[in-house]
Amino acid sequence: MEESEFYDTIIVGSGPAAYTAALFLKDRKVLMLLGSLSLEIGPGGQLTTTTTVDNYPGFPKGTTGPEMMKTAKKQANDLGIEQINETVIGIKSKDNLFIVQTKKLSKLARTVVIATGASAKKLVVPGSDTYWNKGISACAVCDGFFFRDKVCAVIGGGDTALEETLYLSKICKKVLLVHRRREFRARADNVEKARKIENVEFITPYHLEKCVGDNEKLNSIILVNNETGEKETIEVDGLFFAIGHVPNTSFLKGESTDFINIRENGYVKTHHGVKCSRNGVFACGDVQDFEFRQAVTAAASGCEAALEVAEFLRNENA
Repeated sequence: MEESEFYDTIIVGSGPAAYTAALFLKDRKVLMLLGSLSLEIGPGGQLTTTTTVDNYPGFPKGTTGPEMMKTAKKQANDLGIEQINETVIGIKSKDNLFIVQTKKLSKLARTVVIATGASAKKLVVPGSDTYWNKGISACAVCDGFFFRDKVCAVIGGGDTALEETLYLSKICKKVLLVHRRREFRARADNVEKARKIENVEFITPYHLEKCVGDNEKLNSIILVNNETGEKETIEVDGLFFAIGHVPNTSFLKGESTDFINIRENGYVKTHHGVKCSRNGVFACGDVQDFEFRQAVTAAASGCEAALEVAEFLRNENA
């Protein structure tokens, strides 16, 4: 590993929180480590799996997650912000500095901003591991094109599930939206929009019991009615999990376990907004926000983290 002169701050992440923090710290010596901590999602974070973003200021006709992150990356590049596509494996403290480690590099910084986001959860039932990436996915934007003119099911009842359903309805022959309750947590307008689409069918209140296939690919799912216990086998070509997220904090385990406080649910514990339990370390975006998880709230917390970093550095130099 190679250690160089230290940075004012190292930002770990590549989503809206990370890029917002970087833009607000553009006059400082900043390094962004963009490597993804998710096997399914590359640099750009969870937003790169979002088809339509219609609630972010400045986009009256809406935009897409991938386009937003492409623009953010270019903006950072144009400002001369250093970006390296390396995945962080650990953080340590040393002589009032922080050592941020990847498999190839070891970088020093006066402060660290953790903005690694969260990744989609996988539903664990018989057959789900066997047919993962063989018909089962957690990202319609990434894998939906494999199922053009085919039948797919989406599991979930929140905003992500409805977004996946709406996206797939434009590609697939039929989309089955399976939810364990009759009521949905998702935005009411998206639920109503999906109900009006001819090739979308709501299946409630059912849960997924088993994934079935021929060992090469998924071909059906077994659902159970939560009120009657009745089982139903449905032939599908694809299955998408949209059941929530887990924070990308694996690099804070192992030797880095005691580096900062982590909540029982795995999210980074912050106080006074974005401050972590260790001075000089800040967390923003979905890695510490398990309530709102929106692009605009992630960006706002990235701004907050940057302002806290700037104040910390000023006080350190005073």
